[in-house]
Order: sequence, then C-alpha cells, then structure tokens
Amino acid sequence: MVFLYSVTGILLNHGHPLNPYYYIDVKTVKVDIPKDSSLVNGQMLLGVFSAFGETEIRSHYYPDSSTLKVFFRNGTATVNLNEQTALIENSIRRPVLYQLNMMHRNRPKAWWTWFSDIFAVGLIMITLTGLFLIKGKNGITRRGAVLVAAGLVLPILAMFIFF
Repeated sequence: MVFLYSVTGILLNHGHPLNPYYYIDVKTVKVDIPKDSSLVNGQMLLGVFSAFGETEIRSHYYPDSSTLKVFFRNGTATVNLNEQTALIENSIRRPVLYQLNMMHRNRPKAWWTWFSDIFAVGLIMITLTGLFLIKGKNGITRRGAVLVAAGLVLPILAMFIFF
C-alpha cells in the first residue's frame, strides 16, 4: 500500500511530463481517401483504417476543405486530403500504472475504501507509538522532539504559503 500510494502520488504530482493513465502512439501513414465528401462514409473509412489496426469508426467531419478528422474508439486521425496522409494518434492504457492510479484515486469504492481506511489507521498507530518507543536522549523529550518539529515545519509552512 505504501508503495502504491508513493508511486502513484509521484505520477499524479508530475503528471504533466508523463500521463499516468495513457501513452499516445503516433504514426503517419499514406491513405487513399477521395476529396469529394459525398463519397466518404463510415464503412469506406473503416476499410481504409482497418489496415492500421482500427476496428471501429465513431464519427468523422471536415474542419476545412483539405482536412478530414476521423474518430476511433481509442484515438483520432487527421487526414490531409491534398497529400493523402493521415496522422493517427491512439491512446493506450499504461499497464500496471493505470490500475495503480485507479486504486489511488479510489475508483473501486466500497471494499477498497474500507481497506484504505484500515491501512491509514494502522499507519497513524505506527506513527504515534513510534514517537514513544525510544527512551533517553534520543526520545520524544529531546532529539525526538526536534525531529518531530522539523517534520511539521514544512507542511505548516506550505499551508500558510499556498492556502
């Protein structure tokens, strides 16, 4: 559990350079699609894009006279009708990281909420009992107090600065 929350916490905090859920597969391919929009339909597009692994055409439209935008189940294609090329972008779930992130964000609900709460209470108990385990000069009344104070300073500062 600590590993799960640590890894996914880092991914969520730094999600900009690395999407923790998906990676985007981008490829440019040659296609043969007529410029005349009356000749283009979902079946014809499926015939063209099935060669590139697409199994379902959701919709398509023309943003301008030389561009066709096609939507698949897990991605899109932008077709340059003048050059007869298509830029295909597919979103692919990251194995393991996707599932870990769903657990971190509590998508399973019910039983996972209970499990996470029990684990959190266990961590609180470990933290509180750990404060009083060491006696003497390294205990909570001397060196331990300094370490606890140091551990509280950054979160308290962050609360005042950002909230």
